[in-house]
Amino acid sequence: MNDTALAAPAALDLARPWRHRFADLGPAFFTEVQPTPLPDPHPIGLNAPLAAALGLDPQRLRQADAVRALAGSLPVEGTRPLATVYSGHQFGVWAGQLGDGRAILLGELDTPQGPMEVQLKGAGLTRYSRMGDGRAVLRSSIREYLCSEAMHGLGIPTTRALSLTGSPQPVVRETVETAAVVARVAPSFIRFGHFEHFSANGHTAELRRLADFVIDSWYPECRDGHGNAYARLLQAVSARTAELMAQWQAVGFCHGVMNTDNMSILGLTIDYGPFQFMDAFNPAHICNHSDHGGRYAYHRQPNVAYWNLFCLGQALLPLMDEQQQALDALEPYKALFPAALTRRMGAKLGLADTRDGDAELVESLMQLMAKDAVDFTILFRRLGDAAEGRLDPVRDLFLQREAFDAWAARWQARLRAQPGFDGAATAAAMHRVNPRIVLRNHLAQTAIERAQQGDFSEVDRLLKALAAPFDERTGEDDLAAFPPDWAQHIEISCSS
Repeated sequence: MNDTALAAPAALDLARPWRHRFADLGPAFFTEVQPTPLPDPHPIGLNAPLAAALGLDPQRLRQADAVRALAGSLPVEGTRPLATVYSGHQFGVWAGQLGDGRAILLGELDTPQGPMEVQLKGAGLTRYSRMGDGRAVLRSSIREYLCSEAMHGLGIPTTRALSLTGSPQPVVRETVETAAVVARVAPSFIRFGHFEHFSANGHTAELRRLADFVIDSWYPECRDGHGNAYARLLQAVSARTAELMAQWQAVGFCHGVMNTDNMSILGLTIDYGPFQFMDAFNPAHICNHSDHGGRYAYHRQPNVAYWNLFCLGQALLPLMDEQQQALDALEPYKALFPAALTRRMGAKLGLADTRDGDAELVESLMQLMAKDAVDFTILFRRLGDAAEGRLDPVRDLFLQREAFDAWAARWQARLRAQPGFDGAATAAAMHRVNPRIVLRNHLAQTAIERAQQGDFSEVDRLLKALAAPFDERTGEDDLAAFPPDWAQHIEISCSS
């Protein structure tokens, strides 16, 4: 056998054509960069259902050369790796130029789900890494891999995770950890910050080119009818963002770092860092240990989203005829968000329609939950059973039993007032919107600690469970249980 036959492949060939529409915008939008190879990459997780949905062969992606490619250690035939430039406001302060400091875009695949970009997060230094090392650690990569799929399972718009690959390469954070790469996919990774970057630098031609690309690709309806197309884009993005915020709030999800550079122009949940699904309900809960001022506390997320949309509106002003167009485009958010939240919370309570008094019914329950620090997910899941009359398991969650009894009487009267009310059907409908399982911090932490010892089975188990969070399945009771006492001491920061 000759040396040529023994040589490793020069690139991974997925036998799929790649497109590079973002690169076609021009060199002002990115810097070409090759991923920095990781030593001894090993597979940790492969999202086989997603791979199949994208038209990729899961078995092919498990082969050694594919594992290397998904770690950034082997080129992928037909790709054009690049890092995009953007700017943004971080914790309410203008941060100037930012960009993909550790994420490298390979390109875009045509899939049965539509065009999808593929990006490697943690693949090495780029021009925009600033003081960073371009790497991601195993700990945070497991959290992103699992949570993006947890959000998808809940029906919440999100980027998705195709694979998780590890390496023994040391990475220094608060301690020395090991490196990992998440291959993630989305229709686009364009953020509010991309628009802010070109607007702040007076690059109106590039700003217009980017806005036209987004409109033509995802918001073609913005060119229909009368009015400024860019103002209509702002309004459409605001509507998607309002719905996303309602979805977050309705499952007790805290993002943790809602900077403008972490806001998707498509209304996706993006950039999973110090996120958390709340355990004990606290409207002022802060999931990010680095957020000392509580800017991104749970109850502030909807207003922060509006603030970020206002920043996007400012960035788009050079493309509008007057400032009022931007203000008018943002105004509907103020009605869309509360309406969407009332609708979703009503569904969680089994309300088939929206009536006067529903918002107050929801709010009074949330106040009771906050006073007694009731577990968010378990409370709503048990309420589904209570729709058939089994109130005791819900009542047991409260210290203020009489106050809960008074609320429950109002709720049950509201249910019975619905035409053709059927307790079993209502319970089934509530169980379809109130998850049994969410990615609690302690579940992720357990998977992380086992993975750090070389056992990746819990990562795979959680991925499967989170794909069907509303189902009652055997062998998963521990995933739906109350968090252990030590969970309240887990601290999650921006370090990753």
